[in-house]
Amino acid sequence: MAPEDEIVDVVDEDDRVVGQARRGEVYARGLRHRATFVLARDAEDRLFVHRRTATKLIFPSLYDVFVGGVLGPGESYDDGALREAEEELGVSGLPRPTPLFRFLYDAPDGRGSWWSAVYEVRCTLPVRPQAEEVAWHAFLPPDEVAARLRGEVPPGGAGAAAPWEFVPDGRAAYERYEQYLRHGR
Repeated sequence: MAPEDEIVDVVDEDDRVVGQARRGEVYARGLRHRATFVLARDAEDRLFVHRRTATKLIFPSLYDVFVGGVLGPGESYDDGALREAEEELGVSGLPRPTPLFRFLYDAPDGRGSWWSAVYEVRCTLPVRPQAEEVAWHAFLPPDEVAARLRGEVPPGGAGAAAPWEFVPDGRAAYERYEQYLRHGR
């Protein structure tokens, strides 16, 4: 099944299911739905960063510091976080991601909103990211990731020498993650 034909739950402002629709319709009409964001760290505490493929339905070819995605119909956030992390990282047997917080993301361009559950996970397995989802990837030191998110190009940094454009929802989730860390768990 093509990604745009997958069925997803449509939710209200209180995160209650009010219907279902095809993912393509959800994106086209800006319907509120559910998604997970999983921050993956390796054994050296580096963060998994990737560039999305050009064929993604939203935010094609942009960078992201999270793996994750849209939940299936009736799928819990916890189950979706584990499924999406294993799929995008290309691993099996990942520990269950630790839930951190949820927030309602409203796209600044008016393309919709989604309830977003943020998680973190330690991935010590060799990753083999999905070719359909991930065009480039690396585990990077947190300070390099923070610099990239600020639009800086760190000397000797990974990948392209130009500033990276990050997905706006991942940027918003990371900003909230930093606030979460500053204010204690």
